[in-house]
Amino acid sequence: MSRATTVDLVVVGLGYVGLPLARSAAAAGLKVVGLDRSPRVIDGLRSGRSHVDDVADVEVRTMLEQGFEAIDRAEIVADAAAVVVCVPTPLTDHGSPDLGAVHAAVDDIAAHLAPGTLVVLESTTYPGTTDEVVRPRLEAGGLRVGKDFHLAFSPERIDPGNSSFGLENTPKVVGGVTPDCTKAARALYERFVGSVVEAKGTREAEMAKLLENTYRHVNIALVNEMSMFCREIGVDLWDAIRCASTKPFGFAPFYPGPGVGGHCIPIDPNYLSYKVRSLGIPFRFVELAQEINQRMPVQVVNRAADLLNDQGKAVRGSRILLLGVTYKPDISDQRESPALAVAENLRARGAELAYFDPRVTDWTVGGMPIERIDDYLAAAEAADLTVLLQAHREIDLDLLADRARVLFDTRGRSADHPRVVKL
Repeated sequence: MSRATTVDLVVVGLGYVGLPLARSAAAAGLKVVGLDRSPRVIDGLRSGRSHVDDVADVEVRTMLEQGFEAIDRAEIVADAAAVVVCVPTPLTDHGSPDLGAVHAAVDDIAAHLAPGTLVVLESTTYPGTTDEVVRPRLEAGGLRVGKDFHLAFSPERIDPGNSSFGLENTPKVVGGVTPDCTKAARALYERFVGSVVEAKGTREAEMAKLLENTYRHVNIALVNEMSMFCREIGVDLWDAIRCASTKPFGFAPFYPGPGVGGHCIPIDPNYLSYKVRSLGIPFRFVELAQEINQRMPVQVVNRAADLLNDQGKAVRGSRILLLGVTYKPDISDQRESPALAVAENLRARGAELAYFDPRVTDWTVGGMPIERIDDYLAAAEAADLTVLLQAHREIDLDLLADRARVLFDTRGRSADHPRVVKL
């Protein structure tokens, strides 16, 4: 099935998953081409500029020196030994999977698919997508999986901002439509990933990704719900978690917060829930976890109102400073950040809002810009309430506790202090 090619790998979709993948493959000596439909992304990369946190501008320039090209023409697929699809898979307004970007990418690949090509889907989706959605589109031109080309699924495990685990040292799961497809995918990833794990097939590989994030989703919901009543019964939940974490077996710590954000936890479990509901079976754990986690921004706002009330103030007219509006610390990614829902609820109740985030230069809520603060310590002194939503490294929590009138720490990162209240 092998053939002569001019490109080792085409990465379709150059976002938070695709660009780090292209960087690692190029660094390992592969001839890599990135395919993306965004002129802004293509122009930026060609100029040596990165648009994602985990790839620095200097790394993009190194990629270009290594032969990397960023293009918007799908014809390049015909010259590729392997094509990996890393396009986004969001939810529709009704909470069901939106595979529009996958369909478009696969149709582009199908139009230029040559015998001997390996196609891998990395975009998160529900079990059965690779075999039931991608495969028919690729076979529509007459080529057959396992005979004329290889097809596999490999879940992305990119964790933006994680300095300990990246693509190269995180085990890569691969599952092919046929055993030979699995072997072909394994051979590709072993060229730039330290460890490759074979799944029985595409469905198992697809489920592995959903299982990983559903596990986190449900356990975060558990501690979020506990945070709602622990204060009422006089329990410091953060200290309880610290104590439980000393057990060397049977426990993994999860922490409450103002909600869940990012490209995985708020999205991925819904793909699994969607598939289960299609069978006529309710997936109660996921649906309950979603309900609890989505409730947390309102819980934060209600607690904020209580803290203002303790000062004899109403939310309306109070000056509230929000610290950190991204979904994770030390990155600029705002996808599904709970800070947005917190701000929307506070503004609806009449609060005067300002924010500090060293990685977000402007922030709009409900179409209206929020005032950006440069000196967060001075702003905390002047604010009626300061709410820590994300603990970026630039925020000195000890100084903040000394300067703020009241600090509401939704992340539990602050030391005990008379002016600090934890979620």
